Amino acid sequence: MGRARLARLHGIATSYEPAAGRSVQIAGDTVVAVLAALGVDASTPHAVRTALAACEDGRSAALLPRTVVARPGRPPDLAGLPAGSVLRVETEAGATQDLGAPDPAALAGLPLGIHTLHARAPDGRAAQAPLIVAPDRVPAPPGRSHGFLVQLYSLLSRQSWGMGDLGDLADLAAWSGRALGTGFVQLNPLHAAVPGPPTDPSPYRPSSRRFPDPVHLRIPHIPEYAQLTGAARVAADALGARAAALRTGVLERGALIDRDAVWALKREALELLWKVPLSPGRRAAYCDFLAAQGRALEDHATWCAIAERHGPDWRGWPAGLRDPRAEGVARLRPRLLDRIDFHCRLAWYTDQQLSDAQRAAREAGMGIGLVHDLAVGVHPSGADTWAQQDAFAAGMSIGAPPDAFNARGQDWGLPPWRPDALAATGHAPYRELLRGLLRHAGALRIDHVMGLFRLWWVPEGRPPTEGTYVRYDGEAMLSVLALEAHRAGAAVIGEDLGTVEPGVREALAERGVLGTSVLWFERDYGSGAAQGADGPGAAEEAGRAEVPAAEAGGPGAAATPEPAREAAAASAPQPAAPARILAPDEWRGDCLATVTTHDLPPTAARLSGADVALRERLGLLAGPPERERARARYERAEWLGELVRRGLLPEGAADEEAAVRAVHRFLLRTPARMIGVWLPDAVGDRRPQNLPGTWDEYPNWRLPVAGPDGRPHTLEELAASPRLHALMRELSDGLR
Repeated sequence: MGRARLARLHGIATSYEPAAGRSVQIAGDTVVAVLAALGVDASTPHAVRTALAACEDGRSAALLPRTVVARPGRPPDLAGLPAGSVLRVETEAGATQDLGAPDPAALAGLPLGIHTLHARAPDGRAAQAPLIVAPDRVPAPPGRSHGFLVQLYSLLSRQSWGMGDLGDLADLAAWSGRALGTGFVQLNPLHAAVPGPPTDPSPYRPSSRRFPDPVHLRIPHIPEYAQLTGAARVAADALGARAAALRTGVLERGALIDRDAVWALKREALELLWKVPLSPGRRAAYCDFLAAQGRALEDHATWCAIAERHGPDWRGWPAGLRDPRAEGVARLRPRLLDRIDFHCRLAWYTDQQLSDAQRAAREAGMGIGLVHDLAVGVHPSGADTWAQQDAFAAGMSIGAPPDAFNARGQDWGLPPWRPDALAATGHAPYRELLRGLLRHAGALRIDHVMGLFRLWWVPEGRPPTEGTYVRYDGEAMLSVLALEAHRAGAAVIGEDLGTVEPGVREALAERGVLGTSVLWFERDYGSGAAQGADGPGAAEEAGRAEVPAAEAGGPGAAATPEPAREAAAASAPQPAAPARILAPDEWRGDCLATVTTHDLPPTAARLSGADVALRERLGLLAGPPERERARARYERAEWLGELVRRGLLPEGAADEEAAVRAVHRFLLRTPARMIGVWLPDAVGDRRPQNLPGTWDEYPNWRLPVAGPDGRPHTLEELAASPRLHALMRELSDGLR
């Protein structure tokens, strides 16, 4: 009992419900391991009693919570303050306000921001805590809009160097905003990757979420490029020629996108550009950027510089370099100043081109512009975990528990934030992360948004079945999100697919966070229809139903054992009474509605059966091939019948392109605030960008956008595609 109470006091679950009415107990050694990761010894009964006494004594003696959160109409809980205590607030602007007697309502009425609350009790005890004063809601997107969902690397133009870049992004935004009336472009995470070779191509397993990856730079758009002369100009031209050959290989000969080859060329070019003296105005702008980014950028660039010498896994570096505040790092830093400056310069270049892309989107008339994607975590050996070690739980990884479709559970290989460390700093790591991502964004998508409330922690060396849930301060996390989104004027989209804890969607909606609704998953599982593994798309839960399901988003890393909804649903037998497809007017309005996602088959593949054929070829079907083909035919016929019944598709129409337009017409009939078009869908691409559960078997994250025949399409060809224009005209006309 003592260990269970100790676990509860630290937000650690001792049981969970994989399905309604079914409870699973967490193994005792798992609880002990997770407590140890939070700095609590529970290895013996005596240790448990000691830790429990210390925890309860600390809680009873605390005048203030570790972080105090207030918002209009919801004052903070200050129950720990004895009568006669006095409060004082230091605002983030530097002003001081004496409140006198505790008045929670007065705290909620303070200016928005991150302040410091001071308390003094009558007995002389004093305490201080971060005070987050946040708005009730994040900004809403302006009106209804439609836009593209795109994996940037896959979007090649005749100017890019072998993979899509920020110049292509700016061009896509400028063209689609003006010519197609789009309101946004949603991207994959552009976070900095752990350097290779080989570099993990997944954008969901980054080295750092705080800084973007310079591999996305458009080299000729960097102002210093025009100033190259002599041998440097000759060398740059030669690199451009080699880049053209890379691009030709991808676009004309069907090669895969080779991120490492692209980066090798860009890095050589960037070394040349770094040696070009900055003009006085450029130098002043660079210095401003360095000052604004502060220690976070210095740490990131230092990690990059040390990684050049000792490799990208800081856990294997010499002992004196494993802590950014260690004396060894301080001694080495002066000898690495040039390399540190080089990596700072790359961060500046990338920040500028992101700014250019967002400006191009807004100037093209987009109400939102760029929608950046926040991955759920970072690589355990990368820059963020080195620089912020106190904020991460060592020896732990996040994932998902076993469910009806994956008895083994999932381990995503990403270390979790410590909720106690976040609370002690007023959630500073999270605040700084959001602030950086929102610098050049009209909206932010949060991968696995349920992680703001709880995450499944898996102790290192153990299977995912031996993990447990650890709870975060959802009110504080949402308040920080609302505050930073308010400051940036940006909307927020939560990827809330998969198993969602009761009450989470309601809490997100209350704060104005849009959900994510995928066409194939929007069914009514609560009206007597078969659930679990008894129906086609059984794991594809309705947008508001609480259905046990395989985690669909995860970190998006193909190497992890995550089946995603589509792969899981492939094993479901055909039911006698399938879950009913939700009518368009039954959808929630506060959502981003899409037909498919980067982890699911393109629409043309689903409609043609190519998705099942691909999984059969790779040995990924969970059941007999004929049963899987029958299930796919059943679901396809069901949806086509629905589209015909609603007058969205002519009866008997067998044209795949017409069916793709029809499912997007269905989205138009929903009240969804944002309608996203998967860019490959617009030209009939049948290949998924990521096939969960595969690694070398399939080229995840390395495919250019292509047509139905698999021939890659350049951005210039996309802009001229009659098929794309016909689809986007349906949407723009429908929204008007």
